Amino acid sequence: MALPAPATEVFFRPSDNIHLSKFLSIPIQMNLPIAMSTRLRFIGALLSALTLLAGCATTPPKAPMQKEAVFYPLPPDPPRIQHLATYARARDLETDKSRSGLKDFLLGEEKLDEALVRPYGVALSDGKIYVADSRAPGLAIFDLKAKKFSLMSGSGSGRMQRPINVSIDTDGTKYVTDTARNRVLVYDRGERFLAAYGAKDEFKPVDIAIAGERLYVVDIQHHEVQVLDKRSGKLQFKFGRSDPDKQKWLHQPTNLAIGREGDIYVVETGNFRVARFTPEGKFVRHYGEAGQAPGQFARPKGIALDRAGRLYVGDAAFQNVQIFDHDGRMLMAFGQPGGDSPGLNLPAGIAIDYDNVALFRSLAAPGFSIEHLILVVSQFGPNQVDVFGFGKMSGAAYPPDDKRESKPAQ
Repeated sequence: MALPAPATEVFFRPSDNIHLSKFLSIPIQMNLPIAMSTRLRFIGALLSALTLLAGCATTPPKAPMQKEAVFYPLPPDPPRIQHLATYARARDLETDKSRSGLKDFLLGEEKLDEALVRPYGVALSDGKIYVADSRAPGLAIFDLKAKKFSLMSGSGSGRMQRPINVSIDTDGTKYVTDTARNRVLVYDRGERFLAAYGAKDEFKPVDIAIAGERLYVVDIQHHEVQVLDKRSGKLQFKFGRSDPDKQKWLHQPTNLAIGREGDIYVVETGNFRVARFTPEGKFVRHYGEAGQAPGQFARPKGIALDRAGRLYVGDAAFQNVQIFDHDGRMLMAFGQPGGDSPGLNLPAGIAIDYDNVALFRSLAAPGFSIEHLILVVSQFGPNQVDVFGFGKMSGAAYPPDDKRESKPAQ
């Protein structure tokens, strides 16, 4: 059976009033296209209506009702996760979305290249959301502070062809896995191309994680993880197929993350589980198994870990993200199928962020305190990058995660 869909809890927040004057100052020209003429006729009618209403209005207008806040898990459990925002196109960076809709009607639709096409991986750094878009192709950048959207494609030997995932170092260096070029592409803080790691037929990199001076690269072609020197790109060692016990071998690895203790967690989409290794590549254990019950996997992909050691694993079949504690016990799930926010549609990359929480605190419902952010990418649908806040509601009683009753993962 499919996982149960979480319920919602409702809060309301005041909104900004809608101002039309910004978009009504349009110079009139002769021989206008039909679409623009229609808009101008609409503007004239709208101005006339507003003039009439201004003379007879006696009751102040009511503020428009705002979108409901969505929480997980299902009551009576106290809420731990709130859906905060969605980013799929340039206008999602605007504070007042109602203005954007009117502007699109009056001035025409936004440019097609100002929206995501086929996103997969995601990272958040210095107030910017970086999304690996394989069809753009390039890194789509949502600058949350400047409220600007841009596309980083690279040029010359640094041009991207099919970027799948991105990892950003503390100094701003970006490492992008490109499955068309079969290379790891490296760019500096200023987005200048630095190097391409990998030789012909060496690997097919689909994900990458940074740990000290090492790069851990998922090679889906050879079903293993290659460990590279971060500065030179030279291979140091590899693991995933060297254990005498073939039950511990990787099969179709797609994504990986590094835990608080330095261990490497690799999603095996082909084996419906997560494999854990030491930093030197020694097998530790598995999490999960094939199935349709809570705690099992059907098509696992994205993975991330928070500072408490909780595992977040996205499943493209269940259309949700399951959370496990450090011992592999399932704690909860969030997200559900659907085209409306915050429905997930083939979820892929997941990222956890603590450094940019302040940028989203104003979106939290009254009384809800955000501890960290969870970013989830959907490969299809209108809400392709969803931002969730993990935290606690003031006054609610929360049991310790390690005392919740659940079945340990195998």
